[in-house]
Amino acid sequence: MRLSCVFALGLAVVGLGVVATRAVALDVQHSIHHSKIVHKHVAVRYTHSAVHSRASIATHRIHTRASSSATLHHAVLTRRRHHHYYGERFTASSFAKGDIFAGDVTAGEDPLVRQAAIDALGDMNGTAVVIDPSNGRILAMVNQKLALSPGAEPCSTIKLSVALAALSEGLVTRDTPVKLAGFRMNMTDAIAKSNNLYFEELGRELGFERVRHYATEFGLGELAGYHIDGEQLGEYPTQALPASEGGVGRMCSFGQGVSMTPLQLGAFVAAIANGGTLYYLQHPTSTEEVMAFQPKVKRKLDIARYVPDMQDGMAGAVQYGTARRLRANFQELPVFGKTGTCSDKGTRFGWFASYSETPQGGLVTVFFLEGGRPTFGPRAAELTGEFYKNLWDRNYFADKGTQAHAALQETSTTTAR
Repeated sequence: MRLSCVFALGLAVVGLGVVATRAVALDVQHSIHHSKIVHKHVAVRYTHSAVHSRASIATHRIHTRASSSATLHHAVLTRRRHHHYYGERFTASSFAKGDIFAGDVTAGEDPLVRQAAIDALGDMNGTAVVIDPSNGRILAMVNQKLALSPGAEPCSTIKLSVALAALSEGLVTRDTPVKLAGFRMNMTDAIAKSNNLYFEELGRELGFERVRHYATEFGLGELAGYHIDGEQLGEYPTQALPASEGGVGRMCSFGQGVSMTPLQLGAFVAAIANGGTLYYLQHPTSTEEVMAFQPKVKRKLDIARYVPDMQDGMAGAVQYGTARRLRANFQELPVFGKTGTCSDKGTRFGWFASYSETPQGGLVTVFFLEGGRPTFGPRAAELTGEFYKNLWDRNYFADKGTQAHAALQETSTTTAR
């Protein structure tokens, strides 16, 4: 498939009138300017003094670190024709027609989580999948027809897979300044600001075979669920894109040629959230199945040591990057995520995958939108913030903690007997 992806262009003047042009992801709302190397290390903390108290977040702090000795080769820019964002014509609607949730199977879902997701989506044409990363249980899957579809281009969410591949291969650390066209950037800022040139360069350095190896290891190209009726399979190609279409660099910057489902992305982000366990996702369809639920591990990923490196950039996306719209609706707990925006044949896709940390455990969410001009990744991030606000306002996190404490007490009492 040919994608029409928009690149925002920024100009950086270097020395005496030397001008460098660089492309960044469609998610980015402003050009990125660098006059020197700056490393942002995002550290997000929260406190929780009582079950009904509101948590506070310490915003990211900026540390200037010494440059790493590892520097990648200069990025090679080629001239390609792109349909410009403002001239692009869309035939799909961003807004739902009819009740898109009517056919969902909901008996085994968490009703509070489901309603919070429905309220957040509103009239947008999309789906939301909410997962418990500690066991792979799908707590809610709204608009299941779309969630279980063959998927779509992952857009810039593919950058998470590429980043972990590069970290695993020792190609970079989160602080390594990668030399691009007239500027340098590290992984933290590249994830936070969704920089295409950075990930194109990583893709070229890794090569297609290594990129594909890690992508499939992380669950792309295979079913994410365990006996989930109706789940369809995304696709990871066996060959790189032709050089005329951008090659492996284009595949690594916004996923051209790849088809990914919301469930595949959710399972992968859940593995990041829990430190490396890739669970089969399970969607209970009755209260009996909920009571009998047992986690099923697909495989263990050796990524725990790299999660802090990823977390810095994913926190940065929410704090100051492409997902900062989330904070307009929710700031009480830390959320780590990645946006994605691209389009194909008159339809635009907007992705936001994230995980949260709470005193009672985490949640993983994938919001995926389809439509026209109002659909894009930052909008999906904004809806995710609304989802978390809905849960917070309904005391979900406090009640969850109370329920967990009661279950622990019951277990202790039973054991004592």
